Amino acid sequence: MADEEVVLLAAKFTRFGERVKLALAEKRIKYDPLLLEMNPVHKQIPVLIHNGKPICESMIIIKYIDEVWNERAPLLPSDPYQRAHARFWADYIDKKIYPNGRMLWTSEGEVKETYTKNLIQSFQTLEKELGNKPFFAGESFGYVDMALIPFYSMFYTYESQGNFSVTVDCPRIVEWAGRCLEKETVSKSISDPQKLHEAIMEMIKK
Repeated sequence: MADEEVVLLAAKFTRFGERVKLALAEKRIKYDPLLLEMNPVHKQIPVLIHNGKPICESMIIIKYIDEVWNERAPLLPSDPYQRAHARFWADYIDKKIYPNGRMLWTSEGEVKETYTKNLIQSFQTLEKELGNKPFFAGESFGYVDMALIPFYSMFYTYESQGNFSVTVDCPRIVEWAGRCLEKETVSKSISDPQKLHEAIMEMIKK
């Protein structure tokens, strides 16, 4: 019954939609993709529609997917503490990486320098959490990795707009991203960095 009707409303080149695509791929769930500029009902995307019922917000959708299709490849840890820990870091990514990164192409001068510094520090904080582990949860790709890896597509844009090197300032994050990209579900779910950069530059011109 769970597989009867699954539709994903998303837009092209969105980190949050790519998270959900990745979760669906990890669970091997077939779905109908529908590209929209904006969801006319909830005024936000992505939205997962499962058997006619909409679920919003990317990380909430991923938790829903994990609970409904719980017999397949768990996305969150089973231990309550580890699960809460993973949710904390996913929330950190949304509150730090996304807003600081976005401001690199919407600000100038000292303001841009501040956001660049904040972005680098946020990535370095994530590096400390990652430590020497292959993935944030340890040996297996999981919830926090899923929250962060779509932002890999933004690295080139971050570097060009913030005038810094992710590889130099955050080498372990780059190494981690390389490991994630070895997974077919990841490489097929996230945007090409160059194409995304071109799309952002076109958006800025308009």
